Amino acid sequence: MANHKSALKRIRSNESKRLTNRYKHRTTRNAIKKLREMENATEAQELFPTVSAMIDKLAKKNIIHSNKAANLKSGLAKHVASL
Repeated sequence: MANHKSALKRIRSNESKRLTNRYKHRTTRNAIKKLREMENATEAQELFPTVSAMIDKLAKKNIIHSNKAANLKSGLAKHVASL
């Protein structure tokens, strides 16, 4: 166990940040799955900017790597364009 007050606070803040990051990542993954399953082109084009923004926010907060974000966005853009 930690011996310093600051280390105890760090443990508490890390846990809350971990839960927040986990929630954001899970929500984004669900939105990506929903977009990939879409068959209607107009609905997919409406949803794509919001999913893209979610991915950008994850990359900005270093929850996912920026290259992974770019890879996801390009794959989703190809999918939407093919509909």
